[in-house]
Amino acid sequence: MKLILIFSALFGAALCLETFVGHQVLRIKTRNEEQLKKLRFLETLDHLELDFWLNPSTPALPVDVRIPAHSLQAVKIFLESHGIEYSILIEDLQVILDREKQDIVASQQMERSSSTFNYGTYHSLASIYQELDNLASEYGNIVSKIQIGESYEKRPLYVLKFSTGRGNRPAIWLDAGIHSREWVTQASAMWIARKIASDYGNDPSITSLLNNLDIFLLPVANPDGYEFTHTTNRMWRKTRSKNSGSLCIGVDPNRNWDAGFGGPGASSNPCSDSYRGPRANSEVEVKSVVDFIKNHGNIQAFLTLHSYSQLLMYPYGYKCTPPADNTELNTIGKAAANSIRSLYGTTYTVGSICSTIYQASGGSIDWSYDYGIKYSFAFELRDTGRYGFLLPAAQIIPTAEETWLGLKTIMEYVRDNPY
Repeated sequence: MKLILIFSALFGAALCLETFVGHQVLRIKTRNEEQLKKLRFLETLDHLELDFWLNPSTPALPVDVRIPAHSLQAVKIFLESHGIEYSILIEDLQVILDREKQDIVASQQMERSSSTFNYGTYHSLASIYQELDNLASEYGNIVSKIQIGESYEKRPLYVLKFSTGRGNRPAIWLDAGIHSREWVTQASAMWIARKIASDYGNDPSITSLLNNLDIFLLPVANPDGYEFTHTTNRMWRKTRSKNSGSLCIGVDPNRNWDAGFGGPGASSNPCSDSYRGPRANSEVEVKSVVDFIKNHGNIQAFLTLHSYSQLLMYPYGYKCTPPADNTELNTIGKAAANSIRSLYGTTYTVGSICSTIYQASGGSIDWSYDYGIKYSFAFELRDTGRYGFLLPAAQIIPTAEETWLGLKTIMEYVRDNPY
């Protein structure tokens, strides 16, 4: 173990990984709108370099924020002086990151000796892409790998197509990792890919699904950002495109869709983690998915995996009026949440984006729903804040297992209720 620790430290140094020594994650609970306003004011203070994991929305919901060591004292004094309650979720972020790195290094050593892909650990982009090839090779009768575009930094956007038929059959879209630091989503997507492939012909439900529908799975929707989280900054969320007139890099790809673009919950500041971009679909990663779905023409469901908070949401986010199919979507969402809970007791909150968290414009499922894809859902996977974006690898497979049950419930409904 000591050798692994030394190796991981050297590995991190060699890669120029940004360190987060002394950074804390606080959970802040506001009592009223006045206190919420104070937090929104904190958000505007760029010199503090605060990273909001859960943004201020309503007094009923907690706010999680990563605070650099140099800003800790100022932020705590500010909160205490306004009587705002807070607790420490993560005492020192670097300790968690070091543990995560050690797990990855240890797992890589085991994988090298066994030549198998460990679905219970976090992987590099290259390792994920290699496994996509393996799946397409091993299950060539139902799985094919297609490229739907490439990222800003020219990395391929690979989709696995699961299909048992010819022609343009009705299909389900599923993506993960649009926000690059949400590692449990890419990892869950890979587990789900193997689950679908290996259970066809053995599991009646999956067999029936693929006999009637195609499934398209994009496991890494933001490959540049994901690579950056592994090589440079674990907490990176955005794309890696250059912004004209700014030194700040990247756009929030889930504020970049043509759905209420530029409205509430999306920033016009290129340095913000929720920067919407200069125009809708400016990010090639977003435009590639839009073009694929439009060209396909028969996508019946659009499902996307995020973390964290344990939520199952449907449109809208850019406005707070319920969608035309609100009752049906809520019923489906609750059935899926029940399926998730049935395995490990994990509870999910179901509702529209606006009513469940906050207004956020330019999101993918708002675009897909407005485009005519009725069954549009976003999952926020584990947990509810103990680890946030740094969910331990030991939770990957349990998360993927329960998430798959929720997804399968929706997919079966889509199969049985075409429109």
